[in-house]
Amino acid sequence: MFQQLIEKKAVLSVTGLGYVGLPIALEFARKMKVIGFDLNSERVELMRKHIDPSNELDASAFEGCDIEFTSNPADLAKASFHVVAVPTPINEHKLPDLKPLLGATTSVGRALKKGDYVVFESTVYPGCTEDDCVPILERESGFKLNKDFKVGYSPERINPGDKEHTLTKILKIVSGSDEEALREISKVYGAIIKAGIYEASSIKVAEAAKIIENTQRDVNIALMNELSLIFNKLNINTYEVLEAAGTKWNFLKFSPGLVGGHCIGVDPYYLTYKANELGIHSRIINGGRMINDDMASYIANQIVKRLISAGHAINGSRVLVMGATFKENVSDIRNSKVADMVYELKSFSVNVDVVDPHASSKELIKEYGFGLVDAPTGKYHAVVVAVNHNEFLKLSDEEFKNLCVENGLFVDIKGAFRKRDIGLEYLSL
Repeated sequence: MFQQLIEKKAVLSVTGLGYVGLPIALEFARKMKVIGFDLNSERVELMRKHIDPSNELDASAFEGCDIEFTSNPADLAKASFHVVAVPTPINEHKLPDLKPLLGATTSVGRALKKGDYVVFESTVYPGCTEDDCVPILERESGFKLNKDFKVGYSPERINPGDKEHTLTKILKIVSGSDEEALREISKVYGAIIKAGIYEASSIKVAEAAKIIENTQRDVNIALMNELSLIFNKLNINTYEVLEAAGTKWNFLKFSPGLVGGHCIGVDPYYLTYKANELGIHSRIINGGRMINDDMASYIANQIVKRLISAGHAINGSRVLVMGATFKENVSDIRNSKVADMVYELKSFSVNVDVVDPHASSKELIKEYGFGLVDAPTGKYHAVVVAVNHNEFLKLSDEEFKNLCVENGLFVDIKGAFRKRDIGLEYLSL
């Protein structure tokens, strides 16, 4: 299979062209013939014009790529090596929502030919590939695993906004349904990954490795958030404590904050779901999730308390929230906990304006029911730097101060401004 792909006698497909799928498709397309498939025809049209709908890649990333973009699932039949990189979100009950993954698997299954390969990159619980996806592939194709087609799992490690740890520079985990599958899948990914390939002993091990990467971070951030609750009561700045503790060589440098996005705020729920199926109630993981999910509400309540203490009437007070994406310098608003903070503030009858140079107002309205203002207007009782976009970090002390009423509140969630004297009452985690 690998040799056929390199010689362009076979075609590789990537299903799902978002933050994960598009970079993978373009990287493969520099070495092989690729079909990039996405159900969203509007996104496909943008990519045909060398525009990344996720605003992560510039036009030059499309140059020199042998790729056909399509929204027609029938085109998948042209490919022999299929990569599935669709989102795996959670639903309103915080349970795994596998509809995008199972839908993509159905489309690929209908396109399968004898000898084809299917590799999943979407984050799932251990066992999902073999227990949930393979039966669909077999049903739709009429073929049998390892007899007629091969399967593998290679977890994505894309970090939106990170220009240093890009796709080819991150060690890639691969796994296969048998030894031949592992060997061929390893070669295919090895053609584009400069950092090297790690061959996992099984598909389940590869799935589990991915899920615990973000679960580990989630639990550690939850500890920092819980410490910030304690230190707030002690009138100690958490970031100053962490800076001091970080002078020890083996201290792990995590920070408190809002934990959203499509990875850290979602992946642990896939693991706890599987644990519950096995009769195991994960107290640490669930506890960490509860702490992190509650932080937006906690911050909003702290803001209201500070405003009351400063003598401001809450009903009708004005708060400017700077940043709406789930992390700095990206346009991704998926699972943004800033939205939870805005909802909580509005529940106190606070008037909230939100600005963000990276986010789409249209997408925010569709996803969360509120949009952006073009620019701050008038004076605010509180200014909240919720996301540390570079544009906000460059603002002067005077610019922040001019946004606020006298005796206003400056909220620096991630402590980026703690060493500056802005001349306003200061609040941080």
